Amino acid sequence: MRSAGRVVSVAVIVAVGVSADGRREILGMDVSASEAEVFWSDFLGKLTRRGLRSVYLVISDSHEGIRAAVSKVLGATWQRFRVHFMRQVPAHAGRSGRRVVSVFIRTAFAQSDPKSARDQWRRVSDQLRTSVPTLAALMGQAEGDVLAYLGFPAAHRAESHSTNPLERLNGEVKRRTDVVGIFPNKAAITRLVVAIVLEQNDEWSAHRARYMTVETMTELTNTPDITLPAVAT
Repeated sequence: MRSAGRVVSVAVIVAVGVSADGRREILGMDVSASEAEVFWSDFLGKLTRRGLRSVYLVISDSHEGIRAAVSKVLGATWQRFRVHFMRQVPAHAGRSGRRVVSVFIRTAFAQSDPKSARDQWRRVSDQLRTSVPTLAALMGQAEGDVLAYLGFPAAHRAESHSTNPLERLNGEVKRRTDVVGIFPNKAAITRLVVAIVLEQNDEWSAHRARYMTVETMTELTNTPDITLPAVAT
């Protein structure tokens, strides 16, 4: 994007939520040159002022800024995108051991309840401590963040440890913004991205199938369905 006579890199931020009736919807978007805590606090604050409430779990990449803002602004649990964590494993395990170590770690994800998963995670970490100490340390630091989703209904777990729906939307945003290349200003980016996310929101609204069932959502809350204006900027 051009700014003050220079070309600067910016991030497009899109928030997707699952409402109390189990349907996905776009909550908001913004454009920023920084992903620091102050930006995330402002972004999430805008959503709450528009009526967003009863947020239980936020799933994202590992950014300290969003992690801190989620706790302060929403009071919600933060889940680290599990696949992105697993992509860090090869850097620690080396070429020869990456496959075995990855399978070993995934045994924790296969457990049926949170306690068993935590226990298995720690067993794996302990067994790696001698051969791959840096990975064992990383597992110790990330345990609560990577396994946070296990504290939610079992029926939601396949959807609650990843941001796959958002990743696909981000891919479409990237594809269409790459066509333009350098945008003249923030407003131009916003116009294009709003059009893209509204298309996706309409598609989700038209689907008869819900992302999560009403029955399993009632395990979390009896809050009435929350509908925000389609996009916040």
